[in-house]
Amino acid sequence: MDSLSLGQAVAGGALLFFVPGFVVAKAVFPERRLRGPGAVRWGIELVALALVVSVVLTVTVGYLLLVAAPSGFNAGWSDPLLESVLAAVALVAFLAGWWEGAYARVAPLARPHPESPGSTGAWELTERLDALQRERQRLERQIRSLPAPESTDGDTFRSRLHEVTEEERTLRERREGEYER
Repeated sequence: MDSLSLGQAVAGGALLFFVPGFVVAKAVFPERRLRGPGAVRWGIELVALALVVSVVLTVTVGYLLLVAAPSGFNAGWSDPLLESVLAAVALVAFLAGWWEGAYARVAPLARPHPESPGSTGAWELTERLDALQRERQRLERQIRSLPAPESTDGDTFRSRLHEVTEEERTLRERREGEYER
């Protein structure tokens, strides 16, 4: 293998298996940098993401070229159609990343995620509803185990049971109301 074909192999391998995925990942996550406390983790994620996305792009573009070309295409250096399309995809992704600030000296702020219904404090809400249900069941057991139904303890337990039941109902209605919007 001479130096020209070795260079072509390295360039083709990078174009097929790394570059498109790298620039797409940088365009999608412009705020991530390879410095700071999470640099090693993000570097590993970036390389893995670049490899996977590049392979997916290569297969998808190759399939589309195979379907679109009436006589098919030859994936070789004599007919570099696949490589040209992948280079164009990489260029578009690079420009999109540049526009978003992925290659700027100062990282852009992370984009805010739109909140879906019920996502705000869903875990806390579920924990609170579970706690209220447990307290309601405990109060119901205590009321059933009272020796005299007219006792003052019974009135205290009943009023607390009413408060717990109302809070539980209010939380459930609020949660269900978020999904109706």
